[in-house]
Amino acid sequence: MRSYTYIIIIVLFFAACNPRLSQPQLSTKRDYIFGEGFSTDSISIGSKWWQMFGDTTLNCLVERALAQNRTLQITALRIEEARHNLVATRATYLPSFSGEVSAEGKYESATDNIAQTYKVLPSASWELPLFGSLRHATAGAKAAIEYEVWQYRGVKLALEAEVATTYFTLLQYRQDLNIARRSSELRREMVGLVDSLYRYGFASGVNLEQARGLLYSAEVDIPRYESAIAQTILSLAILTGESAEELMDVGIARQATTNDYAPYDIAIGVPSDILHRRPDVMSAYYTAQQSAAAVGLARSARLPSITISLYGGSATERFASLFSKGAWVADALASLTQPIYNFGGLRHRELAAREAYKQSLIAYEKSYSDALSDVESALVAITSSREELVRYAGLVKSYRNIAVINYSLYRSGLSGYLDVIDAERSLYSAQMAFENLVAQQYINYITLCKALGGGFGE
Repeated sequence: MRSYTYIIIIVLFFAACNPRLSQPQLSTKRDYIFGEGFSTDSISIGSKWWQMFGDTTLNCLVERALAQNRTLQITALRIEEARHNLVATRATYLPSFSGEVSAEGKYESATDNIAQTYKVLPSASWELPLFGSLRHATAGAKAAIEYEVWQYRGVKLALEAEVATTYFTLLQYRQDLNIARRSSELRREMVGLVDSLYRYGFASGVNLEQARGLLYSAEVDIPRYESAIAQTILSLAILTGESAEELMDVGIARQATTNDYAPYDIAIGVPSDILHRRPDVMSAYYTAQQSAAAVGLARSARLPSITISLYGGSATERFASLFSKGAWVADALASLTQPIYNFGGLRHRELAAREAYKQSLIAYEKSYSDALSDVESALVAITSSREELVRYAGLVKSYRNIAVINYSLYRSGLSGYLDVIDAERSLYSAQMAFENLVAQQYINYITLCKALGGGFGE
């Protein structure tokens, strides 16, 4: 009966070595609130998600950034660092071997002799990894590796999204510049017409100055967009780790604009999918795992430790007899150490580790909540922009027709010049707004891909 009692006591003792920790409370939803019109099949974004835009220049820029960006390279090296730390952590709990070889000579003045001593002293020691210390340390080191892997994926995804966003912003500025230049050319022709009419008394001086003012308003925008293009190319150069001249060689400054826009069909899956796709959510998860391992280690530090030491070697006064049979000695020692009282230091270290674990759980829960919010916001932006794009396309077409009609009526003397000015300004503003909205819709799709965790096929 006593043997069963001892077994029960031992089982309960080892069970106490594994601290009970609370689990994260995640309220997963069945569907996205604003996911109507999007497929709930498995998320369809491939590992190279940016290729869905079908732009070879964008593909080239992203590949260059992935190959040359310094921040991404640093993050990749941190993964290797974490892997080496895992091996080092395991080695801490394995036996250690050392050896000492020495030769000593001591002069004795009384006898005028030199006393010689030669030693070969190998030793080994091993602190037994009792009470889960090795298991907790290994779990923490493995979680650190996974954390760095997901950090790498997060930096990679952010880099891909930033390159794509900057690229479509550049296309927007290119289109704005083209509109400003076309409007400037048309308005310059209008100035010539009004000037001719003014010379023959068919237009007033006010009409001429109005035409010139309309021309200047378009010409003012040209250097502004040229500067914006140059600044955006510099931003791309930083992201890709290249010079602006090298990007010019790619032809980025001469790239076509956003005229070929078409909606994209992206399967967004269900909210629980991003739990295993979003780099920030997974990083927060493995941070919690590291914190849990730290609690286990703090608990193990409060329990007994056993160290086994082996000593041996040879010590003699003559080098020739150093390895003789009678010169060798060996010793073994086993010691048990139990922390008794240290003013609550070990206990409060464990309590502090538990509080850190609770914080990591809350951070994990918050990361999932933030991820859901990001997806919902992207879905709302895409849905609302679809309707705006349809209406703005019709608005631009209508204003263009109005501008053509008013211009013809003015030349025939059937309309005032103010009508021409209003029609031209309205067309210019509508064209700019439409192109900016197209570029923003591209960015909305990029935001959605990023919110869903990007490509998961690495």
